[in-house]
Amino acid sequence: MTQKIRVLIKRILYYFLNTSEEKNNVLLSGFSRGLQNVAFAGQNAVPDRCNFSGNIKIGYATTLGVNNFMHGNISIGKYCQFGADVAIHTTNHPIHYLSSYINKNLFSGELKKLKENKEIFIGNDVWIGHNALIIGGVTIGNGAIIAAGTVVTKNVEPYSIVAGVPSKVIKKRFTNEVIQEIEKLEWWHKTPEELDKIKPLFFKNFNNIKSIYEE
Repeated sequence: MTQKIRVLIKRILYYFLNTSEEKNNVLLSGFSRGLQNVAFAGQNAVPDRCNFSGNIKIGYATTLGVNNFMHGNISIGKYCQFGADVAIHTTNHPIHYLSSYINKNLFSGELKKLKENKEIFIGNDVWIGHNALIIGGVTIGNGAIIAAGTVVTKNVEPYSIVAGVPSKVIKKRFTNEVIQEIEKLEWWHKTPEELDKIKPLFFKNFNNIKSIYEE
């Protein structure tokens, strides 16, 4: 087989493997594993090379990035966006025992039952950047932003921007008063008709304001 033919075959396979299809109101592109482990709320997008295991819930209109990895009991809210290579792990090797080894080569894998398993909750309208890692047992509040490359090891307050290894709060996106108003508004639970009525709020700059309703 000549080099040109091999290249042509690869291009054809790549084209068909990455063709998008809509299934149960979820846009699927490329090849992902473990989709049966996810309960999608609809209007979701799953690109190529995502991997799911455990018990995962993904809220309405939340879209994922290429090569996202989710393992364990995970609950994700509505209108979230994930960058590429985001990983979410709810489990961890045992660290308070003689060994952290859980492979079948030792005691036929019996030590697996010693693994830690802590749920992860991600709120609504959360933006998670490229190559972020989220560790089990954390809750990420509504409207939070997780910077690229961040390792999240503790809870993230609503509308906070966090970055670093481990994650640290860089700043709050808005004043506490504005955050309280947004949390009370809960726009992510509204119908399309209700959202149309408050559409101007989405185009308003909330920097240095005291209320989202001020003129």
